[in-house]
Amino acid sequence: MREAKKISDSQITMTELVLPNHANQLGNLFGGQLMQWIDICAALSAAKHNERICVTASVDSIDFHHPIKLGDAVTLIATVNRVFNTSMEVGVNVFAQNFRKGTKVHTNTAYLTYVCVDNDGKPVQGIHAIPETDDEKRRYDEALIRRENRLKTRTK
Repeated sequence: MREAKKISDSQITMTELVLPNHANQLGNLFGGQLMQWIDICAALSAAKHNERICVTASVDSIDFHHPIKLGDAVTLIATVNRVFNTSMEVGVNVFAQNFRKGTKVHTNTAYLTYVCVDNDGKPVQGIHAIPETDDEKRRYDEALIRRENRLKTRTK
């Protein structure tokens, strides 16, 4: 297994179409459906980066800035922000696109923590993430702050 990989190598882009079974009576995407898509996309990013299964340890709050409507294409972009020891933070940006109207809106940002595990489900060391761009370096630095806040609020 590698010692380090570029953050850009962890990016996963996933697109889903909001169908009637994904929407509530107002024609808006169910929040739980979006959370499932976020978790899948982030887990794929963590696994791609670490070349092994990674399991969800926690999900930070998910704020819904704009409704996602029936018929919208939802694009999720996940990237590993930083790897700590066995855990890592993955950030996911969500966009809703309406092709008929020609609109694309950033609807959500989510941060999730994953843990690298071996075939027996035991935590193992993750592959270090190397930030290259200014945005990656910012997200890398901010991930440490978010981690420290998570650890402060963790119940013992």
